[in-house]
Amino acid sequence: MNAPHTAGLAVPRLSRRGESLGTENAFVVLAEVNALVRGGRDIVSFCIGQPDFPTPDHAQEAAIAAIRGGKHGYTPSAGIDELRAAAAHDMGSRRGLDLRPDDVVVGAGAKPFIAYTIASVTDYGAGDEVIYPVPGFPIYESQIVANGAVPVPVYLRESRGFAFDPAELAAKITPKTRLLILNTPQNPTGGILRAEDLDTIADILAEHPQVWVFADEIYSRLVYDGRFESLATRPGMLERTVISDGASKTWAMTGWRIGYVANRALAPVFTRWITNTESCASQISQWAAVAAISGPQDAADTMRQRFLERRDLIVRLLNEVPGVECATPGGAFYAWPNVTDACRMTGCPDSETFRKRLLTEAGVAVLADVHFGRRVPGEGQHIRFSYAASTQAIEEGIRRVSNFVRRNVK
Repeated sequence: MNAPHTAGLAVPRLSRRGESLGTENAFVVLAEVNALVRGGRDIVSFCIGQPDFPTPDHAQEAAIAAIRGGKHGYTPSAGIDELRAAAAHDMGSRRGLDLRPDDVVVGAGAKPFIAYTIASVTDYGAGDEVIYPVPGFPIYESQIVANGAVPVPVYLRESRGFAFDPAELAAKITPKTRLLILNTPQNPTGGILRAEDLDTIADILAEHPQVWVFADEIYSRLVYDGRFESLATRPGMLERTVISDGASKTWAMTGWRIGYVANRALAPVFTRWITNTESCASQISQWAAVAAISGPQDAADTMRQRFLERRDLIVRLLNEVPGVECATPGGAFYAWPNVTDACRMTGCPDSETFRKRLLTEAGVAVLADVHFGRRVPGEGQHIRFSYAASTQAIEEGIRRVSNFVRRNVK
């Protein structure tokens, strides 16, 4: 017989790892938005970073064919051969690299590989350091801490096009540094690392052979100015770089949960992690991803063109808002306007207060800079817009932001 639940009894304590685990605030704010919408509020949301387009038809059809073809069971933990081969060819050909199918491991999204990489190259509680970009995807710092490593931020500077100062990186590498996380194009700034940035980073890392690199390149197909560049193409870097990519952003497949990484030395380790955790990615989703990667790219090309048009629109409109300055992002689908003056004009002490008031008073949902790590010293206040939204939503949303600032000037 089960013991009855007794109100007021204390539950056993959590581990330090469980208590320290962070979250992704886009989903927290999305929950706030959904609650307001259920209450009858009209909200224009820019908070979630996912394409607002359907998955390409041929990928959907491949999933249906997989279901009807009885492809319902487990796959090898590293993924089906067809997807590993397709991903190796796609990632390799776009970067000018010779990647083998055996170098590639498929997971339930690209996100788990952040944790798998940190856990594979650092030891818990040993003082191993991981350098990561700030502002940056919040799961980087969350997983560094949860895995018992030491987080070391390297700051992205607006004056450098949201790249970091290589001298700052060089100064932060110590004998304890085990991993450098790079993200290009970047979430949340939309910045990209240029060829000269990556050349300098490679030169610095040549002096520190103990350092692995996790190259988060999930937005690699969404570069608007110039061409995509990867650190893995620099001399001596392929062997020590984990190239991370996936289906979510390029083919509007966020919910299908398919990501993949390439690194010859770590592929067997990642495979064991997957065996220990998720067993394998969904077989149905894997067949859909094969079709997405190998089939017609018209839908992906159209999405990219729409994002470019929206980028130009939202940057122009944001720069017309009093107290707002928005640099033009080079990739992804995020704008990262500086709202320092807008905060001052409206009596908001910081970007988080500004964000909350935009939501409650203007009906506009965005994220604040503090949702992406500590605020960069000397860089002012910023908020993030995901312009994975319709042209009409962008126009209406920025109109509301502008009206909010104008009517609340102190």
